[in-house]
Amino acid sequence: MMELREENRGQGAQGEGEKGWEGQPFELEGFLSAERRRVEAALEAALEELLPLFPPSTRDAVRWGVAGGGKRLRPILCAAAYHAGGGEHHAIYALAVSLELIHAYSLIHDDLPCMDDAAVRRGLPAVHRQFGEKVAAVAGALLIPAALLQAWRGARELGLPPEKARGILEELSRAAGAGGMVGGQVLDLLGEGQALSAAELEELHRRKTGALLRAALRMGGMAAGLDGPQLEALEQYGAAVGLAFQIADDVLDATSTLAALGKEPSDAALGKSTYVALWGLEEARSRARWWAREAVEALRSAGVSSPALMALAGYVVSRRS
Repeated sequence: MMELREENRGQGAQGEGEKGWEGQPFELEGFLSAERRRVEAALEAALEELLPLFPPSTRDAVRWGVAGGGKRLRPILCAAAYHAGGGEHHAIYALAVSLELIHAYSLIHDDLPCMDDAAVRRGLPAVHRQFGEKVAAVAGALLIPAALLQAWRGARELGLPPEKARGILEELSRAAGAGGMVGGQVLDLLGEGQALSAAELEELHRRKTGALLRAALRMGGMAAGLDGPQLEALEQYGAAVGLAFQIADDVLDATSTLAALGKEPSDAALGKSTYVALWGLEEARSRARWWAREAVEALRSAGVSSPALMALAGYVVSRRS
């Protein structure tokens, strides 16, 4: 079995920095800052390559939707999984940002009047408010093939053979498609104005939110050459973190301001079922922490040693935006 390790980018000396999830020493703030810089640089490089392929009328809208900030959690998770599997090549960030392109497409389309009709995203006017509905719809759709092209380029830059690169593209495609994000969005729209059960809500969010997070972990692990129980553990971690993230999102939606979240309207205002409406605030917080612990336990049970991934599991439930 391949020995797993973590390249602790941004981490201070052993024993220094804040306590991470489960009490392990890990300087999370520095790690996130360093990783976001790497992701932003890779995103900018990707846009420089991809934007000339887009119709001129959509380029500004694409840049607005992609480069407008955000946590960049999905590419950071992908890179962390890759490093946990022993990967060392800097090109992992070129691969990882393909996930952010898919995420950006989903946000652009989520905000459209025919979906959530959101006016603000990340503290800025939503893409359709800035550039019009038609341009936003086309710009979001164009990001799907662009993300796949970026994933292929990143995989090949990593030196992966064509069959492994194709497997990674299949992973990204499944997460974005009917079995993942698109299917979850359909369930989300059909569920508006209804009181969904816990099982229905979980199925919705395993697709809409969780699918791309699971893909982030699997793509990073696959790029590092992992398979079998270790890759399965990364997938289980991604599934658990996805639910923890969504529950925490519902808590923030119920307790934070527009200034803090940078988006409107809230899910409650749209008549959507939320974990807070289902369980109440304190129970929702407790269940988010439980799923985060499940994510960590999945890694431990398979011998995957990654302080970064363990700390990120705690981050998704303690974040403020």
